[in-house]
Amino acid sequence: MIIGKELRLRAIERSDLPRFVHWLNDPDVIENLIQRCPISLVHEEAWFEENLKKPKPEQSMVIETLLADEWTPIGVMGLFDLDWLARVAEVGIFIGEKQLWNRGLGTKAMQLMLRFAFNTLNLNKIKLHVYETNPRAIQSYQKAGFVEEGRLRKEEFINGRYVDVIYMGILRDEWQDSDLV
Repeated sequence: MIIGKELRLRAIERSDLPRFVHWLNDPDVIENLIQRCPISLVHEEAWFEENLKKPKPEQSMVIETLLADEWTPIGVMGLFDLDWLARVAEVGIFIGEKQLWNRGLGTKAMQLMLRFAFNTLNLNKIKLHVYETNPRAIQSYQKAGFVEEGRLRKEEFINGRYVDVIYMGILRDEWQDSDLV
């Protein structure tokens, strides 16, 4: 478990899957994700089995926060495409609990993941991509220290229009550990 002040990241349990299905069938939640089609519990169980086959550092994790003295799942994040020679990985994140959006929890989760990636895994760079139509995420990533590294124009088709995909990254020597996480 990766533990911060307000948040923790933990391994996914099979019992989490119905909650994930609920989140990933919500149009508001998936608006800025690659996920476009409805998913079933069977689909999510297949994804879970594949997740377990990955090396531990590449297994997705549940983001939890303390609500009413109880740790409550609010989203999912993980590192993927780790390149151990270059010391680079990509990160993905989503907050599924919409009532907790705009509270800085995604930024704090990202800061916690960066601490893990740089201090525990000894990675040198974390990268991500985000759609231009997701200003809330872009601002969150910038707060965590990510900078824009490139843009693919009209790369994705979302909600009836083509949008740019922005590539962002943060280097270990640019990263500032936060005592807020």
